[in-house]
Amino acid sequence: MKYAVIKTGGKQYKVSEGDVIEVDKLDVKEGPLTFDNVLLLVNEGNVEVGKPFVESAKVSAKLLEQKKGDKVRVAKFKSKVRYRRVTGFRALLSKVQIEKIESSKIKETPKKVEEKTDNPKVKKVSKKA
Repeated sequence: MKYAVIKTGGKQYKVSEGDVIEVDKLDVKEGPLTFDNVLLLVNEGNVEVGKPFVESAKVSAKLLEQKKGDKVRVAKFKSKVRYRRVTGFRALLSKVQIEKIESSKIKETPKKVEEKTDNPKVKKVSKKA
């Protein structure tokens, strides 16, 4: 399985190819974009950890839409003094589809072949109680 951890908008997201994620609003119009801040890259067991970022890695994505998130209601209340305040907040979000995870260091790994050993000199020894 191939996945990466990217950083955008002060938050970290674990993504793999084909994922659709919602991130804080990006200042781009419709179309392709690239995330260069890759913190971790994993490909079939090969792990590349950045210090702080993986130099050779980038994640290609496509911006699907810009939208507002669900409304969050914030209420302040103090008992016995008739103090009540209610405000609302809607986050601006960008919906992004991850298209490709690229790296020049991590290559595709060949599948391992199990070795069978039929050595007649090796005998199983059982312990008797």
